[in-house]
Amino acid sequence: MMQDFHQVQFFTVEPDFAGQRVDNFLLARLKGLPKSRLYRLLRKGEVRVNKGRVKPEYKLAAGDLVRVPPIRLAQAGDQVPIGSALADKLEQAILYEDEWLMAVNKPPGLAVHGGSGVQLGLIEGLRQMRPDCRFLELVHRLDRETSGVILVAKKRTALKHLQAQFREKSENLSLKGVLKTYLALVDGQWPLEKSRIDAPLLRTELPNGDRLVKVSDEGKPSRTEFSVVQVLRGATLVQARPVTGRTHQIRVHARIAGCPLLGDEKYGIDSVNSRLKPLGLKRLCLHAAELVFKHPESDSVQTLIAPLPVDMQQLVEALCC
Repeated sequence: MMQDFHQVQFFTVEPDFAGQRVDNFLLARLKGLPKSRLYRLLRKGEVRVNKGRVKPEYKLAAGDLVRVPPIRLAQAGDQVPIGSALADKLEQAILYEDEWLMAVNKPPGLAVHGGSGVQLGLIEGLRQMRPDCRFLELVHRLDRETSGVILVAKKRTALKHLQAQFREKSENLSLKGVLKTYLALVDGQWPLEKSRIDAPLLRTELPNGDRLVKVSDEGKPSRTEFSVVQVLRGATLVQARPVTGRTHQIRVHARIAGCPLLGDEKYGIDSVNSRLKPLGLKRLCLHAAELVFKHPESDSVQTLIAPLPVDMQQLVEALCC
């Protein structure tokens, strides 16, 4: 059952939310609204800030008046309850938790939030598991098929502090920003001369809300550092450290290096993916293995590690020379 909101809604931005993107601001308040629907409203100019049209990346200022047209949202009572099996799985996947934040080793195949075609995501499940937490918000995103470390803020101040770190470039442990390390299984033998890829990336939004990224001089500067972990039969296990944080950055940079990620349905090679399915290839072989950042309260360096998941480890073993 859906609830009708026949009247225009207005939100006044409080000082604590200054600097937040308008799309994230609204997604946190319009529970149940598919992300693709919100982007459609923004694209058509139906969402207004101070009576003007804005793009999704518009940064709100204190006192801004956000106008939202009449829409239909799922009622809170219609929320899909988290099953005991998933709740147990997520409880066991918690890598770290204190009063400021939570870190979870996200399982592959679980979307980080509900939306178009997804009734229950990671954040909705965690909110049901922690009903006493008045604030639980994703600090960053991982693609649905990507596994590994993801941060969830338990306070608004923690969210702003951590997101500011994510916006910085990260090249070493001086930790001006966040140091992210991924493990990926790629097709072919990784060329050793491709230890660093600098290629500007341009993201486009498709009509269905999906995202497509390509190398373009019109794109944003993007850099990923790669190193070989293990040479396999017809594949390579590589370590990838994105210095910048662009959408699909590792996947696109691996592709232009001539070694697309295994299981990548968007940027990979269909024939290779089909050939490896009997060996256990089931999804995009990308894992957020390590995250190094400064704690939002103590400013101490935190290092969180998520071991290579079973499915990727089994595929590595199947491809061993």
